[in-house]
Amino acid sequence: MSSHEDLSRVLEGGIVAIIRAPSGDQLVNVARALHAGGIDVIEVTFTVPNVLDIIRETKAALGDQVLLGAGTVLDAESARAALLAGAEFIVSPVVNPEVIQLCRRYDKICMPGAFTPTEVLQAWQAGAEVVKVFPADVGGPNYLKALHGPLPQIRLMPTGGVDLQTLPDFVKAGACAVGLGSALVEKEAVASGDMERIRKLATEYVRLMQSVRDQLAEG
Repeated sequence: MSSHEDLSRVLEGGIVAIIRAPSGDQLVNVARALHAGGIDVIEVTFTVPNVLDIIRETKAALGDQVLLGAGTVLDAESARAALLAGAEFIVSPVVNPEVIQLCRRYDKICMPGAFTPTEVLQAWQAGAEVVKVFPADVGGPNYLKALHGPLPQIRLMPTGGVDLQTLPDFVKAGACAVGLGSALVEKEAVASGDMERIRKLATEYVRLMQSVRDQLAEG
């Protein structure tokens, strides 16, 4: 699919599940559990050992049922390797213009991480479809709202500090989507193989996101 179609998929669901673990043993099953719970946009971070193998295995197992991406990508070389392994989007904790340019070259979504207004605008001007506000827990929903005010044209995705309690406020503050890491993919659940726990959490987050969006639509 094109980056335009993939972006629509990200915005429609509004949740990017972030898989970060010390081992890749359970991660294909984690992706299956997330999908079963209603989340179909999944990011596997480059901090996971043998991450490219995990991306290939997950892509082979789930195909187009999920939109699979690579996270914690710091340079263009890593981004290209991830795309060749099957990643459909790239997420970074920083603004690296070379990574953004590479994604645009191959018509893939890039979500660079930024924090200050200057960084956010630089990422957007460089061609990022979505700017990841990171770490979002530092400023919280009020900071996101402050960013969104003068930069309403920029799609902002808070990551870090988003959980069942804070998600509604982040969405109301202007988030186009949220990045969910350990609050969704709990370390204990991954370590013990409790995929049902992850599935249930995914379902809970999906319902919460829809509820908040319905409230905003109603005014």
